[in-house]
Amino acid sequence: MTAGGLLLVILALGFAWSMGAHYTGACMGMPYATGSIRLWPALVTMAALVLAGAALLSHRVLATVGHHVLATPSLPTGAASAIVGGAFLLTTVFNRLRIPTSTIQILVFSVIGAGLALRIDVEWTTIARLLVVWAVAPFVALALGFVFTRMLDRVAILRDNARGAGMVLVAAGALASLTMGANDVSNATAVFLTTHLSGRFVAGAMGGLGLALGVLTWGRSLLERVAFEIVKMDLAMASAAQLVQGLVVLSAAVGLGDFTSMNQALIGAMTGAGLARGRETVQWATLRAILIGWAVGPVSGLALTYILASVLRRMTLA
Repeated sequence: MTAGGLLLVILALGFAWSMGAHYTGACMGMPYATGSIRLWPALVTMAALVLAGAALLSHRVLATVGHHVLATPSLPTGAASAIVGGAFLLTTVFNRLRIPTSTIQILVFSVIGAGLALRIDVEWTTIARLLVVWAVAPFVALALGFVFTRMLDRVAILRDNARGAGMVLVAAGALASLTMGANDVSNATAVFLTTHLSGRFVAGAMGGLGLALGVLTWGRSLLERVAFEIVKMDLAMASAAQLVQGLVVLSAAVGLGDFTSMNQALIGAMTGAGLARGRETVQWATLRAILIGWAVGPVSGLALTYILASVLRRMTLA
């Protein structure tokens, strides 16, 4: 492996590690918030299922990101490192600020920024399709969160049996964790396909290891942010939100080969669940801050990676 390839692997694994921490709250925040599972069992369960989802269920999304965002059969490792490095830096900043954002949108706009800087054609039809999925998914999750909460209010196991309800919620968190591995690993390691560094299985497995390490070493902060500061949840609301998130995102990733935001799907579902209980359950100030993070993330990714790739291009031409 060349020095450039080694650098790319290090950056990709670092990015996966950062994402693992970033999405801990989106997957296990609800089971943890309601006391259905303790901290370390939640983190260990999530880490194992994230790895499984990344290794086994991510292949269609890896192909989309690796081959259908930029119109090029091959990408230099330097350009791939600029993309992954820029997205990694921005995700880490958002982690430090404890703001859930969309690493998927940061990554895609980072790829666009590199393509524009390097004068590589962008597959705008793919971007348009992703934009539609991103726009629709939170509203679908909101509607389903509302409906599922009302439905689960009528289920006896959730109404009368706290232990049984907790088990249902932990199962929903497990589904979300599996989904996150399938959906998000391509952010870090789809560039392995574009640079011909590896195939889809190796890219998924290596990225999954990075995700799992992030969950275990830095996941607690975002876990508590999503769990306790956005919506005041009861067991039916939490179960509805977590189930809806997993179903919406997994349908897009495995069914369509398109990835969408775990956080946006969850918070859409949480908002719908909150509205099913009344507007006062939604912490609107926190939600507004998160929406700002979603707006800033993609623009930051495009700008930063455009600058990095432009510098690389000038160094290459010099």
